[in-house]
Amino acid sequence: MIEFKNVSFSYEKGKKILDDVSFTISDGESVGLIGANGAGKSTIMNLFLGLRFPSEGSAFVEGILVDKEHLSEVRRKIGFVLQNSDNQMFMPTVYEDMIFGPMNYGHSKEEVDQMVDTVLEELGLTYLKNRYNHKISGGEKRMAAIATVLAMRPRVILMDEPSTALDPVNRRTVINTINKLSQTKLIASHDLDMILDTCDRVILISEGRVVADGPTLEILKDRELLENNRMELPFCLQGYKG
Repeated sequence: MIEFKNVSFSYEKGKKILDDVSFTISDGESVGLIGANGAGKSTIMNLFLGLRFPSEGSAFVEGILVDKEHLSEVRRKIGFVLQNSDNQMFMPTVYEDMIFGPMNYGHSKEEVDQMVDTVLEELGLTYLKNRYNHKISGGEKRMAAIATVLAMRPRVILMDEPSTALDPVNRRTVINTINKLSQTKLIASHDLDMILDTCDRVILISEGRVVADGPTLEILKDRELLENNRMELPFCLQGYKG
């Protein structure tokens, strides 16, 4: 579904942010992207979105090369949930945000309204449809942002720190919402407990390289591996002895 093939990237000449990174994520997989600050997680997201392009190697979405020529086609396949929902929800109401993208892609009003109602019903968020964005909670806004992305009918969903700044109840609601999604998901987060709850597989990035790639529990219970890469065991595994 999405692939990095020997990707390297530098913002400055001679200083690699990513160094020969390769991985493939299959259709329907939910994969956590973890690593300490500065490891390269955000750069990977930016390269899949075509906000930057590799210095070496290639990125693919459904076999389509992510480059300037194919950028419009690639972006139709990807939905991106930003860390700060306020940067994503810019229209007065949830409904207006949800129809903005599909209408700009040329769908009819009738078709868009049907998509909106279907997505909201699937996520149990129908009550948010006509709510004003400035009058809903942070957790509701995060869920509405996910719904806005789904209204675009993406094949792949990228998420950047989806549980940041949420209280426990809203955090759990967002986790449950993520788990309802059938799309291919790549979730970048420092919240390893959330990754454990939502992802079947984890890719650990350190200093621009993939240092581990495998089943979520196998990687997240490895105290030595995590600590060697400036991370800690998830809270729920703090007492894990192996």
